[in-house]
Amino acid sequence: MSIVVLDFGGQYAHLIANRIRRLHVYAEIRSPETAVADLQDADGLILSGGPASVYDPEAPAYNPEILAMGKPMLGLCYGHQLLCHRLGGQVEMGETHEFGAAYLHVRKAEGVLAGLDERERVWMSHRDHVAALPPGFVVLGATEDCPVAAMGDAERRIYGLQFHPEVTHTVRGMDILDNFAALRWSATLRRR
Repeated sequence: MSIVVLDFGGQYAHLIANRIRRLHVYAEIRSPETAVADLQDADGLILSGGPASVYDPEAPAYNPEILAMGKPMLGLCYGHQLLCHRLGGQVEMGETHEFGAAYLHVRKAEGVLAGLDERERVWMSHRDHVAALPPGFVVLGATEDCPVAAMGDAERRIYGLQFHPEVTHTVRGMDILDNFAALRWSATLRRR
């Protein structure tokens, strides 16, 4: 069983993999251009953050077939925005930039946010944000400056977080990553 972290150039890809390994789950870091055939053994994919905008012509290249694999996915920061953009939503530059601690107001404590309180401290570092959800997604949480800080499509097991659960400043970050790892197990059981 393994989770693959697709590295979009953010500073935290190794930290994400480390946190997953602390959950006793094998994790490895790969390029977002990795062929789908090389990801078939993965039980889940995490799309990391990165410094680019999804609209930037210099944004990191990636293999768009990855989004159609049917595996549980978790997009973090840039990965959250990429999922939104490529699955039919809208991303735009915010009026304010968020950097530092913020309070997530959990609207639906389900999926990766299962078991969280109504208000949780998280760590933000972004300028762009999700302005319109992709079809099938719901808002799971928001901050004062980010109306879609967490989104999810439970049926497809695809989730996006504008914040960084991998850093210790997100107090319940390990719980969030553990919830994602649990999706991996349920996906494996469904295939048998």
